[in-house]
Amino acid sequence: MMIGKFILWTSALVLVGYGLVGLVSPNIPVGFAGLEISTGDAFAEVGAMYGGLQTGLGLFCTLAALRSEYYQAGLMLLVLAIGSLALARLISLLVSIDPVTAYTYGAIMYEVATAIIAAVALRNIGQTKKA
Repeated sequence: MMIGKFILWTSALVLVGYGLVGLVSPNIPVGFAGLEISTGDAFAEVGAMYGGLQTGLGLFCTLAALRSEYYQAGLMLLVLAIGSLALARLISLLVSIDPVTAYTYGAIMYEVATAIIAAVALRNIGQTKKA
């Protein structure tokens, strides 16, 4: 349970922190990723995805860390959502002909580590129930 709470709290802090930055100033995550906001729709999209969605995921991680009835769902969210991000980012990295920066490598490392730690915590729940 300790490793699960650790990854839920860590994810809550990272996701809410980065999400609030993306919500308040979408140009910051855009700059990190080397993107460009060229229209109002793009501004709204970045604010929603980098800001709103990440903040919401982080708040759910907080809820899952605090309330035992959401604990397993929070870990599953991290495995599926953050694991899917890692997989998609890795595939995109492999098929792209353009070089990437430390931003992409750092994101992949964070996402893979988060998904693996959450998966280990989920596995530990299953083993505890069997014992």
